[in-house]
Amino acid sequence: QVDRYLYHMRLSDDVLLDVMARFQAEMVKGLGRDTNPTATVKMLPSFVRSLPDGSEKGDFLAVDLGGSQFRAHQVKVFDDGKQSSQLESKFYPTPKEVIQGNGAELFDYVADCLLDFMETKNLKHKKLPLGFTFSFPCKQTKLEEGVLLAWTKHFKVRGVQDTDVVSSLRKALQKHKASFDIDVDVLALVNDTVGTMMTCGYDDQRCEVGLIIGTGTNACYMEEMRHIDLVEGDEGRMCINTEWGAFGDDGALDDLRTEFDRELDLGSLNPGKQLFEKMISSLYLGELVRLILLKMTKEGLLFNGKVSTALLTKGKIEMKHVSAMEKYKEGLSNTKEILTELNLFPSEEDCIAVQHVCTIVSFRSANLCAAALAAILTRLRENKKLLRMRTTVGIDGGLYKTHPQYAKRLHKVVRRLVPNCDVRFLLSVSGSGKGAAMVTAVAYRLAAQRKQIDATLAPFLLSVETLREVKNKMRTELEYGLKRETQASATVKMLPTYVCGTPDGTEKGKFLALDLGGTNFRVLLVKIRSGRRRSVQMYNKIFAIPLEIMQGTGEELFDHIVQCIADFLEYMGIKGARLPLGFTFSFPCRQASIDKGTLVEWTKGFKATDCEGEDVVDMLREAIRRRNEFDLDIVAVVNDTVGTMMTCGYEDPNCEIGLIAGTGSNVCYMEDMKNIEIVEGNEGKMCINTEWGGFGDNGCIDNIRTKYDKEVDEGSLNPGKQRYEKMTSGMYLGEIVRQILIDLTKQGLLFRGQISESLRKRGIFETKFLSQIESDRLALLQVRRILQQLGLDSTCEDSIIVKEVCGAVSKRAAQLCGAGLAAVVEKKRENRGVEHLQITIGVDGTLYKLHPHFSRVLRETVKELAPQCDVTFMLSEDGSGKGAALITAVAKRLHNVGQK
Repeated sequence: QVDRYLYHMRLSDDVLLDVMARFQAEMVKGLGRDTNPTATVKMLPSFVRSLPDGSEKGDFLAVDLGGSQFRAHQVKVFDDGKQSSQLESKFYPTPKEVIQGNGAELFDYVADCLLDFMETKNLKHKKLPLGFTFSFPCKQTKLEEGVLLAWTKHFKVRGVQDTDVVSSLRKALQKHKASFDIDVDVLALVNDTVGTMMTCGYDDQRCEVGLIIGTGTNACYMEEMRHIDLVEGDEGRMCINTEWGAFGDDGALDDLRTEFDRELDLGSLNPGKQLFEKMISSLYLGELVRLILLKMTKEGLLFNGKVSTALLTKGKIEMKHVSAMEKYKEGLSNTKEILTELNLFPSEEDCIAVQHVCTIVSFRSANLCAAALAAILTRLRENKKLLRMRTTVGIDGGLYKTHPQYAKRLHKVVRRLVPNCDVRFLLSVSGSGKGAAMVTAVAYRLAAQRKQIDATLAPFLLSVETLREVKNKMRTELEYGLKRETQASATVKMLPTYVCGTPDGTEKGKFLALDLGGTNFRVLLVKIRSGRRRSVQMYNKIFAIPLEIMQGTGEELFDHIVQCIADFLEYMGIKGARLPLGFTFSFPCRQASIDKGTLVEWTKGFKATDCEGEDVVDMLREAIRRRNEFDLDIVAVVNDTVGTMMTCGYEDPNCEIGLIAGTGSNVCYMEDMKNIEIVEGNEGKMCINTEWGGFGDNGCIDNIRTKYDKEVDEGSLNPGKQRYEKMTSGMYLGEIVRQILIDLTKQGLLFRGQISESLRKRGIFETKFLSQIESDRLALLQVRRILQQLGLDSTCEDSIIVKEVCGAVSKRAAQLCGAGLAAVVEKKRENRGVEHLQITIGVDGTLYKLHPHFSRVLRETVKELAPQCDVTFMLSEDGSGKGAALITAVAKRLHNVGQK
């Protein structure tokens, strides 16, 4: 009979899976900026961004308002490697006149209790941080601020709704400060659910869900920031207080609510509100049982149809009665005793029926709770992109703790609904109080860490003034490099390239190009057509240069190059043709003419002997002669930066500057001959290869070099050389990041203070990882995966810090590069004697092309520092190959014109 009567309260797994899906949809609604206002599940951001990591320490106070008693706690957290803590508490009553009075009285009462507690614990003269557990729905905009949305759980205090409860508590404490000599700093406002998660999180670092099933019910969990529209920023995670008690307030659960649920709701303090809570929490389950028994009695199904006063009295049957009656081990004795106390004189059948009613009501509560919890666990698993997830749920609340069957039922149903989640349920000890202290301890730790991280990265933040200074110093160094008397000692060498023209579109023919400038070497055949069907066709082959050849003898290096050329000519079937050749040689060279280049010094990891001070074109000709298989007409030796400018110049005649921002960093530009004192003649223009990587080698930018730059420089192949390049180019940025990460780990701010073997390896952190880590599309989970590939086992917080470090290093690189470029474009503007300059810069290099923010920051910096120049950036397509061929073609064209 009871089963038939309460048929609607028995929920199948299919119904529960449906509830789970409905709750998931509500969560998404609550997280969205546009849908949140109409969402019933409010998904309130708690501004708790981190779980305890075991390094918290210190003395903390906590006060806890929201249950049947008010509590004050002192929590000592020990940094002893064992994650131990000590809790001392005192309980105070919450008199009816306080919880249904006015706001000032409530907060004065809280302050009085806290003062009493501090006196008994002899804490009055200490300055202590305080966590405030306030177990009501609040809208938080930061950790230490929360506006009460609505009272729940029989609280009805006037004048508090829509105000910040932390400032009310601070005001009340302030009154006591002078007279009683107490100094308390309210650092965090915490919901009891969040407190529960944090307490359990201290004991089990897998804990990322908090659940309360008691007088009220609620759940919180760690959500990815990128999904929380209500809070700025995409990095990391934040604890979301779901406030799931209101689930169904929009009618979403109406098909599951029974006539008894409706009747209970109508008789409550807040009709139409917190409908899910009214189906689950212990505050209402006793009343639900009373309403069911009343109707069954009226229909003659119980107690011989005799309705006692107890059955007519609201609140007469409490949860403690329901729990006691469900103690099956004690048979029917408990049930009989309780019913007799309530002046109901039950038969054995009555006792069995009443016990069954209690079971169905509490079982439904556990079922509904399990369905909503399963929705949260599924969301967590999907956020992490895992097929199977291990996690811990921290639980508190009287119903869960004291009811004989509740916990077992809940666990069983959750595991059935989410078979791909291995869930541990961890009972919280003194959750809300200790939890508030833990949140405060974590906030304390994070604030201290933030300070240290900011201090570490501060030297990388360059003001506009500093960047302007860099621009002016670069300008001075450019001038030194052009003047005859200062050129020898200049750090920016300003090497003449003898490239005196840019393409005019009449170039044509077949050309070979060689490209040596990194760990790979390329040979290209380039076919240029002129006229209306102007085009450039390229065929190329890439050859590796082994380390032993990069750092062997010069003869071995050039023999290897010629071997590669021979392979290519054979491959293309053109071994017999004597083709004009352009040689892109991306190292500093002093040129006496377009086909003569003396290597000034090796860079980028090359160390081949007997090359510095020698003419590389002669060395190439010698190696071709030694091989004695083919002959080539070497027309031009070219720097890759010049090649980049020429490639873009072929498309846009306004392009007179070339920039490489890749493994290395360099700039070239067309300078007026009259300004180049080291070359004869005043007519026309010539391209100058600035070799600006050496900027600062005389100490002129030492004021912005950090200790990390110095460490990278000292560990490099050429200490003291190419200092600007070491702050701006791809070859070194990863190494700067690695040095910072080591320092932060030593300070205990990363990787739990453990420096892994891989982090000790030079060069492990390649610049491509910077580009990947800083990509806006990458979730932190993927950042963690990249760090795992590098052997770095990181937490979510570690990943945020690593991303921040990468950002600081690459932003500074782009800004410094922009400051140097601003000096060059300003010089061009003054050369032309115009108020406003329009110019195109040809750009190549992986850092510019692949890094998600480098190019934008670079462009913004140039605009800021050279406001009178309208600069267009043009991406070069294969400057070192196509560019070398174009220079060769232009040189041939100009040579022919000269002969004529």
